[in-house]
Amino acid sequence: MTETVNECLKILVADDNQTDRMILASIVKKQGHEVVTAEDGVEAVEKFTEFAPDIILMDALMPRMTGQEAARKIKELAGDEVVPIIFLTSLQDAESLADCLDSGGDDFLSKPYNRIILKAKIAAFSRMRRMHGTVQHQRDEIRERNDHMLLEQQVAKAVYDNVAHSGCLELNNIKYLLSPLAVFNGDVLLAARKPSGDMHVLLGDFTGHGLPAAIGAMPLAEIFYGMTSKGFNLQEILREVNLKLKTILPVGYFCCTCMVCLNFRSSEMEVWMGGLPDFFLYRAADQDVERVKSNHLPLGVLNTHAFDSSTYTYAMEPGDRFYMWSDGILEARNHNNDLFGDTRLEEVFSTNQNADTIFEDILAAVNDFIGEADRDDDTTLLELKMVDPEELGSAEIARAAGSITGPAEWQVDITLKDDQLRDYNPLPLLMHVVSEVPSLRDQSGQLYTLVAELFSNAFEHGVLGLNSSLKASPEGFAEYYSERAKRSENVKGYIRIECRHEPDQSGGGDLLIRLEDSGPGFDHQKMMSKLDMKGKDVYSGRGIPLIASLCDKLAYEGRGNVVKAEYHWHPDAPPQKPV
Repeated sequence: MTETVNECLKILVADDNQTDRMILASIVKKQGHEVVTAEDGVEAVEKFTEFAPDIILMDALMPRMTGQEAARKIKELAGDEVVPIIFLTSLQDAESLADCLDSGGDDFLSKPYNRIILKAKIAAFSRMRRMHGTVQHQRDEIRERNDHMLLEQQVAKAVYDNVAHSGCLELNNIKYLLSPLAVFNGDVLLAARKPSGDMHVLLGDFTGHGLPAAIGAMPLAEIFYGMTSKGFNLQEILREVNLKLKTILPVGYFCCTCMVCLNFRSSEMEVWMGGLPDFFLYRAADQDVERVKSNHLPLGVLNTHAFDSSTYTYAMEPGDRFYMWSDGILEARNHNNDLFGDTRLEEVFSTNQNADTIFEDILAAVNDFIGEADRDDDTTLLELKMVDPEELGSAEIARAAGSITGPAEWQVDITLKDDQLRDYNPLPLLMHVVSEVPSLRDQSGQLYTLVAELFSNAFEHGVLGLNSSLKASPEGFAEYYSERAKRSENVKGYIRIECRHEPDQSGGGDLLIRLEDSGPGFDHQKMMSKLDMKGKDVYSGRGIPLIASLCDKLAYEGRGNVVKAEYHWHPDAPPQKPV
């Protein structure tokens, strides 16, 4: 409420003495104010309720209800409104005057009245009322804007949650904690299964907290889930995310990231890290801890040409665990402003006696260290455990049925040569074409694994000439991927892929896949003769037993550099899942 300095106020004069009441009313009227009078405390309360005066001049001693009692009642009725009460009193002792103020009075005026002091007090309380009105108006504006902001945040949070959904974080090989500092989390944690059954996991720590950080997380999550479900590999997803963040984020904003691909069939972990603290790879067999360090800048910093998507690959055994955290763990502070730090984190691992409780031990150590101190950062902790594929079951890939479908009969031919083999992944394109056959969408997991194994064999063993027997030892495992990276730099050769779909009269069809590579081939007759042997590791060598189990017919031709696979499907058959 805004008023001018010379405003006309409505003033209630409450006094049981008629002479005093008339004199005071006359003085106040001459000062330009409107006057309402009351003869005692009860009438003063009634007149307040009826006329809502701006200021009250109240005699302390009145019949039926004293001035102090009336003041308490009026203040209760006024609520948040400021209604100054000036007590009129002939009392002189300090205790009586203090009682007047304690009952709700704001000031007192001694009898007989001094016109100048009375005028000054009314003006002072008028200024106070205007100030209070301004504060109330600003409070109401703040409340209204806050309600509007909360509504916007609720809508934004719903969109954020729908995009950055939890994926497969509920699987039993994952433990995680997301503890945001604000409504939105500057940390982002995503997990999803590829059609092959592999698992992609991404931990990101955006610059800042709250809504500004969450805005960057939404396109990141959309790209992550969309490309993972289509079978793109880790490096391709990172390149796309980096390009998007570099495009949309302002200067100075970026996302420190670790992205992992867990291959449960081959017990391998592929890792890309940029801008995050060291993470720990825990070896269950000997309880050793291996540090995994960032070797890249965060996402959103470099342009496409400068961005490096190279990764590390680690052999893992069932029971091995990979621990990831945001800097909210290491930079947690106690009441002395000390950091939790890397040393205390190492102590958790060195003193642990049960691998199954490491995750809980880390949280307990951080919470004990912080105590009652306030948190000043988002906190994220994640444990990934390598398990046998059977423990996780099949990958559930959500695929939305589009309104446009492809032809029933089609053929796709792709030939990749030299550097194209290193830089281009044909699997997502092939799976997109296959998925255009509506009834084949449910078979996409099985088909992806089949095509991925065939292409991997053609590239790694055919074109690059790598021998998978190197993977038999940890040293050989590292040598295998080191040699793969070296040979991929100057790759020479080709892979030709032919996919043909032919419908049949039952409403199903046959998917025919042919791959030819420029490699020297291998003794495929000897390998194929072992398919019916029991007790063999079906994932060793070229994985031919696995490939044969995924299709209806498998045959190698020539010197072993040509492979044909036939996959028959029926519309009424239940969806098949990756092995």
